[in-house]
Amino acid sequence: MAYIFIHGLGQGPNSWNQVLSDINLKAKVLRPDLPSFLSHKECNYENLYEAFCAFCQPEAEKLDLCGISLGGILALHYAISHPERVNSLVLIGTQYVMPRKLLAIQNFMFRLMSEQKFEGIGFSKKDFIQLSRTMAKLDFHSELTNIICPTLVVCGEKDSANKKASTELAEKIPNAQLSIIEGCGHVVNQQAPGVLAEQLKVFWKA
Repeated sequence: MAYIFIHGLGQGPNSWNQVLSDINLKAKVLRPDLPSFLSHKECNYENLYEAFCAFCQPEAEKLDLCGISLGGILALHYAISHPERVNSLVLIGTQYVMPRKLLAIQNFMFRLMSEQKFEGIGFSKKDFIQLSRTMAKLDFHSELTNIICPTLVVCGEKDSANKKASTELAEKIPNAQLSIIEGCGHVVNQQAPGVLAEQLKVFWKA
């Protein structure tokens, strides 16, 4: 069994450090670095997802996927397209139909920010804008029933942008359960790593 933890946009593999320390999984753990997938390719969602699939392919066993935000979208997409390959799925602060107006506002804000604000997070300012733009048409609502594995949907209580989508995901995905983490915003893996770790241990029976 291989556990794959997929970080969000603006995060990196180390954003899972405390969660993994608290869980102490006795199994193979992988933490892909998403910007590195696109180091020699155009920065768009199609290329990122293709590279993520290639990353997962060598693993012989079924996968336990845990993703937040962009990482959650990649995990959701993979579980829909390759249901036979996924043993369990954890979606944190994840959308299943991209909120186009919100993405447009987000990209407008990105354009106003200086290049320095994006230093040290893997993706450049241009990458952020282009990746967000190419995600705008993503819509998985008609394919959620393809998911056949146990699913845990997590959202921070204060993550107003993603709470509605999280509630709907838990309702629409077969064999899914919802967990709202009190007092927490969007980046649950960094704001409440201990609470998230406890919930993952229960879900995975780790």
